[in-house]
Amino acid sequence: MDARPAGNDSGDSRNDKLAHVKIVTLFLCAAGIAFAQVEVLPVQGNIYMLAGAGGNITLQVGDNGVLVVDTGLAPASDKVIAEIHKLSRKPLRYVINTSVHTDHTGGNEAFSKEGGTSTVVNIVNTPGASASNSVQILGNEAILDRMTASRPSLAWPTDTFFDDPKELYFNGESLQILHQPAAITDGDSLVYFRRSDVVSTGDVFMTTGYPPIDLENGGSIQGVLDALNRILDLTIPAHHEEGGTMVIPGHGRICDEADVIEYRDMMTIIRDRIWASMRKGQTLAQIKASRPTMDYDGLYDVSRATADQFVETVYKSLGGKK
Repeated sequence: MDARPAGNDSGDSRNDKLAHVKIVTLFLCAAGIAFAQVEVLPVQGNIYMLAGAGGNITLQVGDNGVLVVDTGLAPASDKVIAEIHKLSRKPLRYVINTSVHTDHTGGNEAFSKEGGTSTVVNIVNTPGASASNSVQILGNEAILDRMTASRPSLAWPTDTFFDDPKELYFNGESLQILHQPAAITDGDSLVYFRRSDVVSTGDVFMTTGYPPIDLENGGSIQGVLDALNRILDLTIPAHHEEGGTMVIPGHGRICDEADVIEYRDMMTIIRDRIWASMRKGQTLAQIKASRPTMDYDGLYDVSRATADQFVETVYKSLGGKK
């Protein structure tokens, strides 16, 4: 259960530095999902964040074309693609998926039709199967395994990898796709843009709530902490612990290293509180009643039910039985 020592709270100054970043609200209505606004925000280098389509989408643009990390929810695809065309008239060449969840992969099918000339691509490790894809979709092997059971073939990754980093050079920039096993799921990845110095994290880090750990699909609290520490291995602040390497979370505002430290420390504290209660022999009901997340719930406007569900997930991840 070892983790890095908790860091000191660096205050609200970085929030002032990033005040220009707008938080785009996703509205739900009776007819379905209505996306009030999809907005492209500059990060640094040739990297942008597109907000308002479900999970955040990372864009890299350049002379060779457009690369995106995640594709948001399917109903937002038309608006997302329209915003990308406003930013660059170059073709879409690559999609990288950070997880299998639909708020990050829902637009895969629409995006697969948006690149250059459509070609037939053999699906990795699926003998006899093929799909007409105009872009390459990259993802961990676990994403492909889960998508083949429930998603159209155009949404599937066309290039997969296992535990070793997947490396790519595009638009004059080196990228590393780093698998984070047993985090939110067993197929999560971080994407590090080395020249722009930006990390796209998927849902292992967010500013809008606790991580949505999916135990049934191989997630775990310790895997999330390992992923957060991996992000901190990549990030370097510029001045007084501010700026430097920028971090695009799965949901929420653009961040830097200090934000990830606070989130990592919070996850460590909550994990240790629950683990200590378990060692005392407390039941899940008793642990929930002690409210181990109470001093953090207000940061996210989290309901009691949502907090209790997260406590139960951590409890089960640590080996507890209901």
